[in-house]
Amino acid sequence: MSDKASTRPDRWWAMLPAARWLGQYRWSWLGPDAVAGITLAAYAIPVSMAYATLAGLPPQTGIYGYLIGGLFYALLGSSRHLAIGPTSAISLLVGVTVATMAGGDAARFAAIAGLTALLVGAMCLLAWLLRLSALVNFISETVLVGFKAGAALTIALTQLPKLFGVPGGGEHFIERVVHLAGQLGELNLVVLAFGLAAIVLLVAGNRLLPGRPVALAVVVLAISVMSMTALQERGVTIVGALPEGLPSLTLPSLRPRDVDGILPLAFAVFLLAYIEGVSAARALAERNGYKIDARQELLGLGAANIAASFGQGYPVAGGLSQSAVNEKAGAKSPLALVFASATLALCLLFLTSLLRNLPNVMLAAIVLVAVAGLIDVKQFRELWRINRLEFWVAMAALLGVLALGILKGVMLAALFSMLLLIARAARPHVAFLGRIPGTRHYSDLERHPENERIPATIIFRVEAGLVYFNVDHVHEVVMRHVQAESAPPRVVIADLSNVPIVDLAGARMLAALHGELMKAGASLRIVEAHAKVRDMLRAADVERLVGPIGRRYTVDEVIREIEAGV
Repeated sequence: MSDKASTRPDRWWAMLPAARWLGQYRWSWLGPDAVAGITLAAYAIPVSMAYATLAGLPPQTGIYGYLIGGLFYALLGSSRHLAIGPTSAISLLVGVTVATMAGGDAARFAAIAGLTALLVGAMCLLAWLLRLSALVNFISETVLVGFKAGAALTIALTQLPKLFGVPGGGEHFIERVVHLAGQLGELNLVVLAFGLAAIVLLVAGNRLLPGRPVALAVVVLAISVMSMTALQERGVTIVGALPEGLPSLTLPSLRPRDVDGILPLAFAVFLLAYIEGVSAARALAERNGYKIDARQELLGLGAANIAASFGQGYPVAGGLSQSAVNEKAGAKSPLALVFASATLALCLLFLTSLLRNLPNVMLAAIVLVAVAGLIDVKQFRELWRINRLEFWVAMAALLGVLALGILKGVMLAALFSMLLLIARAARPHVAFLGRIPGTRHYSDLERHPENERIPATIIFRVEAGLVYFNVDHVHEVVMRHVQAESAPPRVVIADLSNVPIVDLAGARMLAALHGELMKAGASLRIVEAHAKVRDMLRAADVERLVGPIGRRYTVDEVIREIEAGV
């Protein structure tokens, strides 16, 4: 067999994590995985129904997402604990955006939601093929802190009318606040009391019994109360009958060109789903002593969303809350997701009638408790204490979501992260160095004013790559420092030890700097450049102008030459 043929199974093995973990599976894990799967299903039933209503879809749609998405992620995902299903932010993003596309047609609404999941899956697969897993690193944690808080406030405002027993209304955050304030006179105290009691039980249960299906227990209690009382006559509405049976597998009836604006929605969901899922998977992996494959997560998430689209679902992702339930319930492997899917299938086949009397305010209470964790006040305080600029960046993301809506808020968060990255790269720190007393080492004079200044010599170190969008800044900083010296320098030393890359614009800037310094009676010396940087400087003819830039040429060697009068 040829080498090429022999490596083919290895490639398929790498793409199919289930083949690896099943091969290493221990029988002692079967019990914990089964318990974790059943516990996850018990958690998922009420939560997924609540999120589906948040997305504007029938409650059972959320269960379909957990049932189908979890199975395919177990096959292709790299995390042992990540649980796949609808999440609050994605549900609201789908709900508020698809509503304008569907025009009040429920069938079209469901078809657009399914098509969105299909496109999200396709984007994941394309990103996997193009090895774009590093995409997650371009959305800063600071921006995510603000975005999550803004999304939580937006989601909460959509649920407060249900909690108060009023119709609500409005498309944007401020409009919803105004509508809700105007309807407070119609507040239904019975509905409010029921919802507040549910919230208290959910919060207390989550604190006292972490990792347990508290929501299901409260749902059972709520259904029992509705079944034994006449609260429907007091305005407490119920979910009603859910369809029995498993979802039929069909391709979404619409095509992307049939729906205006669906590509931006799918891209926003893709960004949010991948960032949310990888962040949760990494946190769980670090806590349990293993690593995830960020690129493989694209394949797992893509397969889960494509499968969900065929199974009458809508976009799914890996959420931290459901994954924490899975982990704390004792999951040892992704087989727990298979047990969860099997449990959900049995519930859809035989137990849907038990959910008929589930009050809608109960679903609102579940959503409100879930999204409260997205507002991380401690993180905002830390940002304020450590870096005020980062704090205002987070606030800008928060206000952007509230002012522009969650779809534009996702796009704004991504754009803001990129602009922040570019802004920082465009103005890199340029350190001017002095000799550490009693040594032959050199460090930043600004941070260590006790360092010795070398007579008639300026030493600068650029702490970033020298590329087209920052070379003007570096040139300006260096020349301003040269002109500010009381005595004109004879030598300017460019320490490139912290410069990983120099493009053509960077090389030309160094050549231009050399020319300006020559006119002022000084020379430029370049030291400690890395191999690729040296290659570029030689190709751009900079070495011929400034002298040797060999890999062993250091700041101290140039200083020794100056001091020796060479």
